[in-house]
Amino acid sequence: MLTRYQETASDQGSIDPPFALAIQDVHRSFGSNKAIQGVSLNVAAGERLALLGPNGAGKTTLVRAICGRMRIDHGEIRLFGEPIRQTKVLDQLGVVPQELAIYGDLTTEENLSAFGRLHGLKGPALRARVAWALRWIGLEDRKSHLTKTFSGGMKRRVNIACGILHSPRILLLDEPTVGVDPQSRQRIFEMLDELSESGTTIILTTHHLDEAQSQCDRIVIIDHGQVIADGTLDDLIEQTTGTQRQVYLTIDGTLTASVPNLEWDTINECFVAQIDEPATELPHLLQRIRTCGGTVIDLEMHQPNLHDVFIHLTGHGLRE
Repeated sequence: MLTRYQETASDQGSIDPPFALAIQDVHRSFGSNKAIQGVSLNVAAGERLALLGPNGAGKTTLVRAICGRMRIDHGEIRLFGEPIRQTKVLDQLGVVPQELAIYGDLTTEENLSAFGRLHGLKGPALRARVAWALRWIGLEDRKSHLTKTFSGGMKRRVNIACGILHSPRILLLDEPTVGVDPQSRQRIFEMLDELSESGTTIILTTHHLDEAQSQCDRIVIIDHGQVIADGTLDDLIEQTTGTQRQVYLTIDGTLTASVPNLEWDTINECFVAQIDEPATELPHLLQRIRTCGGTVIDLEMHQPNLHDVFIHLTGHGLRE
């Protein structure tokens, strides 16, 4: 399917300014296993994109290819219009891996300084970026502490800071909130908000569907090495499950007549109805149930979400 970004590229022929990330017909196989099969994807500058897929879908292979760490068999990947094989292009990319890539026997400040030097920073520029990073992650008061003494959430924040010291224009985060407490998770979201406000393009891979739903502008789902869905959450819901809300009702008493749009759900062992407009349809439904001799003793309304979309498209949960 074509996204609105791909449609623009097709209509204009050339893009100015170029996309932050442009992936065109990428293939990668491992023997007979076709890990990526013709993936095409564009990410606009400043966009926050969630990249989702069940295990074995090809997501990890694609991420490694974007980082320039894996050769592709066919196709092209460009960052801001330039092929990723160029070193100066990869310098515009920040990568934060899922595995913690910090040194436990170094302090927070020493870790930041070390990674800053790896990215070519030195002197006053390095010191300024380290000072900024300490403020950004909220660990100025822990700058002289060894990171091996930190909680998982604190280590994760240091890990993210190490990946953006060189001020990349595009940031790729692989499971940035795995294993962190709710407070650290919220702090990480605030950190990403600051980057977005400064114009950084963010690509986020996550197993937390609520995270993708709340933190990203657009969602791309990959399965069997192909892009199977691409759009905003509203787009994906409309294209898959539909926007109808499901109402689950526990009813006391025996209904003397059938109620339109009300069915028995054998899995949840309750009645269920589907409605489009809760404000107008729900009162009518409840009145009809009362008229038929039933009393609603519990009610739960479910609005379609990303989890419903994912299950609809892939047929299984994200971690299966």
